[in-house]
Amino acid sequence: MNTIAVTCTAALAFLQFGMGWPISTLRNSRKQYIGYSNEPNDLLHKAVRAHGNTAEYSALLAVMFLYIGSRNPADWMIWSILGATICRYLYVVGMIAFPTMAKPNPVRFIGAGGTYTFGLALAYAMLVAG
Repeated sequence: MNTIAVTCTAALAFLQFGMGWPISTLRNSRKQYIGYSNEPNDLLHKAVRAHGNTAEYSALLAVMFLYIGSRNPADWMIWSILGATICRYLYVVGMIAFPTMAKPNPVRFIGAGGTYTFGLALAYAMLVAG
């Protein structure tokens, strides 16, 4: 198994589970145990959406990483695994660190666009590696 594929899978797991703890803490401090404000600048709203978006992509990416990593991947495949992982982190930063989700920002754009681009490259890599 390729070490980078395993490391990047672990990084996605840290991102997914690591975001859950602060959300729970924020909910507890606000005594808001369900739902969130619809305001695009509300921290809980941004954190929940970033966490949900991470959940939407992490599982499939992890499967792709591990499958490709088990098949003696070419260098471009490894770079795609790294790129997808970095883009997932960028997306979360773009969601949470900026004042509002109502306006696009370059970090979120790069994170989302990179996820799509590297995700498609990895889907192709699965076909080639299989």
